[in-house]
Amino acid sequence: MFKKFFSYFLFVISLSSYSQHHVLSGVVTDTNQNPISYSNVVVYNTVDLSFVAGTTSGDDGAFKFENLKPGSYTLKISYMGYEEARRFVNFDKSIRLATITLNELAETLDDVTVIAKRPTVTRLVDRTVFDVENSTLSNTNVLDVLKHTPGVLVHNESITIKNSVPTIYINDRKVHLSMSDVQQLLEGTSSTNIKSIEVITNPPAKYEAEGGSVINIITSKSILPGYNGNVFGNFKQGSEYPKYAFGTSHFFKDNKLNAYINYSINPRKDYRHNTEYVNFIENGQNITSWETDFQRTRETSNQNINGNIDYEVNKNNILSLSTSMLISPRENAKTYVNSNTGVFNSSNSLNYSFNTLNRMVDEIFNMAFTLDYVHKFKKEGEKLSLSGHHTNYDFSSYQDVNTGYFLPNNEVPFRENKFQTFASQLITLYTGQLDYELPIGSRASFEIGGKVSNISSESIINQFDFVNGEKTEDLENSDTFLYDEMNYAAYASFSKDWEQWSMKLGLRSEYTDITGTSLSTNAQNESDYLKHFPSVYVMHQLNENNQLYLSYNKRIYRPRYSDLNPFKYYLNDNTYRTGDPNLKPEIDDIYTLGYTFNKNYTFEAYYRYENDPTLEITFQDNDNNIIKYVNTNIDNNISYGLDFTTYTPVTNRWNIYVLSSVFYDENQFYALESDNELLKNEKWSFYGQVIHYFSFLKDKSLTADVSYLYIAPTVFGPTDVSERHGLDINFKKTLWNDKVTVSLGYFDVFNTQNFTTSTKYLNQDVFIKSRLENRLISFAFNYKFGNTHLKRNEKQIELEERDRLNPKSN
Repeated sequence: MFKKFFSYFLFVISLSSYSQHHVLSGVVTDTNQNPISYSNVVVYNTVDLSFVAGTTSGDDGAFKFENLKPGSYTLKISYMGYEEARRFVNFDKSIRLATITLNELAETLDDVTVIAKRPTVTRLVDRTVFDVENSTLSNTNVLDVLKHTPGVLVHNESITIKNSVPTIYINDRKVHLSMSDVQQLLEGTSSTNIKSIEVITNPPAKYEAEGGSVINIITSKSILPGYNGNVFGNFKQGSEYPKYAFGTSHFFKDNKLNAYINYSINPRKDYRHNTEYVNFIENGQNITSWETDFQRTRETSNQNINGNIDYEVNKNNILSLSTSMLISPRENAKTYVNSNTGVFNSSNSLNYSFNTLNRMVDEIFNMAFTLDYVHKFKKEGEKLSLSGHHTNYDFSSYQDVNTGYFLPNNEVPFRENKFQTFASQLITLYTGQLDYELPIGSRASFEIGGKVSNISSESIINQFDFVNGEKTEDLENSDTFLYDEMNYAAYASFSKDWEQWSMKLGLRSEYTDITGTSLSTNAQNESDYLKHFPSVYVMHQLNENNQLYLSYNKRIYRPRYSDLNPFKYYLNDNTYRTGDPNLKPEIDDIYTLGYTFNKNYTFEAYYRYENDPTLEITFQDNDNNIIKYVNTNIDNNISYGLDFTTYTPVTNRWNIYVLSSVFYDENQFYALESDNELLKNEKWSFYGQVIHYFSFLKDKSLTADVSYLYIAPTVFGPTDVSERHGLDINFKKTLWNDKVTVSLGYFDVFNTQNFTTSTKYLNQDVFIKSRLENRLISFAFNYKFGNTHLKRNEKQIELEERDRLNPKSN
């Protein structure tokens, strides 16, 4: 198997390099030329803004860095009560910088200085960096920061970039939760220690080939030893139920040890009210119609635990242990569904109705552990990383479904039906990964790595019917499905910077071997495939204010494990969900051409071709009056468009962010209930977002954000989605030397973010009107304690296979 894989993947590189002992030094003073002791001096890589080194100035204001590799660096120099200074250095020999003078802040309040600046946007060769550290956004929660991040759309229980679901990383470590759980995690996490948000629309070879765009959340690194922590919480009141989130984070650092732990709990109830219309068609005529009033209340209380320990064995060797846990106990994971359906004949007269009561209880234990080892070589920047990972995902579900059938004007059912379903899924995941990074001269670098993954899944479903009050197992709808997958991956990338040009090239290859077995039918499906994923990024700096860039990237989106289960999971007597063990992986080709002028204004044209996308599509069986939610491959999806973004100041206290996109979507899908006929659904669409940032009071400690979002009608497979729009207003106040932050918000002020969906073609006709708790009043707080000048060193676990534990979105 290894021979088969590596015969397709070979990289040969010849290089030579040399290193010398160079020193970068300088002195920090105030405007009176007095030295500033203990000022923070941090070195970042200018290319990708990654942290390189940090120190503090001595009693004489002097600082120095030794053993820096040649390269382009950005120095940030800061001290409480003074404006931050920056210096840009091309370092290839010993340099003593000219004296760095820090200016005192003009605005103070009772000897307490509050720094408030607007976020900045930087375009790098393969990503856009949204710098929010010390900005007006730095005391909200991470989800609120994402809502203001250029190119990111947070709406209707989903996070999207260019109409696709991104993968969330924190410090290059993937967050392996479902989209709804990710949002709860980010909403319960303070943004106090967020340095920047990286939006990577076409991820390079180092990132997993799985998934579309990447959102990488970068936290600040600690410089000085000590301890800090915070407690945070928020309350949101919807039209029906309140939602809460509480949590605490703690960080400790000494000369050898970094330790971080975060705990949050999110008790909440969410209400959804749908009105659904289905016309069952025969020979082009409506034979019967259903009208359903659907009401769902979902109670959850997810608990998230994230932590890591870094131990510095010596200056060249670091050992780390990270964990990420999601616990959703059955006591607080309940769903109540009441639906009432009227069945009408072709003359629109009521024949009968049926009422369904569905009571569900779920339980999830999602435990992940990663052990990392990093060895730094004598050559600055050269390092070897080893990583081992294990995930244990345990899900179980129980539902009790009772349906009564009633004749018109009759409260006594003429028939009753009852069934129960027990479902479980146990997934174990093991991975091993190796990465090697090598700088080449002062402006180039080379990376290479490999990964091996093993995934085993056991899914069980048992359905029980009740006949004359006696419980019997429905063997036709009971099964055990076993899924095993081996994946071997290798990648290499090369990047280089010139005076006005930047380039990054990469290739990732992955070989996958899959076996799926149904025990009830003794049917076994086997498949294997080798895929290559090239990436190319080129950027040209026309001048100081203008950039032109071009990129190409190939990606893969493997089916979620639950999508592969062939079970028919019945929601009521006439509706079920089912998967397909023969689902093919989705392969995407993405092309991007962008131009930034005057630093703040960017136009970006893109083209994306998705081959064999996996979607959950609603189909109606007109012969048996059945509604099916089927996970299936559609033929392809083509989308292209033009985006415009700007983040610019209007006045000293007013900044504005604008995102607009004109795009075309074309979905070609198979009509499974109409002889698999290939059909097309297409539409030009638009979405736009405008956010105003205001600051008030002399110290700018009171801020307000006013945001308006509009999404024109769009398409999703065979379904048309109506327009949506909404207005959000949020106020924030910092208190007690910036140790306390409180905020008050009003979201979807006019309750206009609800929408309708219509699936209408050939013999299919389904219309749904959805109403959710979008209009919310919110109150949040954050209290910091300990040495609040410290920055935490948070990690998350990076494994694409864990992301497939849950569907793309809920």
